[in-house]
Amino acid sequence: MQLLTRETPDYIAPALWSANNPHLNPVDYQVWENLQQRVYRSRIRDLDHLRLRLIEEWEHFHQNFIDEAVRQWRSRLQAFE
Repeated sequence: MQLLTRETPDYIAPALWSANNPHLNPVDYQVWENLQQRVYRSRIRDLDHLRLRLIEEWEHFHQNFIDEAVRQWRSRLQAFE
């Protein structure tokens, strides 16, 4: 934690994190929702097809989309304090 505090200017200590709040987890509030929409554009036949669709769509995500979701985390965290 000392390394992160020292080397990462935007680091937020775990003591300030809200436990299990889906509105504060970038994967929950933005990435997973978007991935679900993409995957379910087509009818899913079975579990293997679902796995395949998840992998296909994940590979099409641009890093910028993920980065933006993570960037929003600090402001979301502060709004819930």
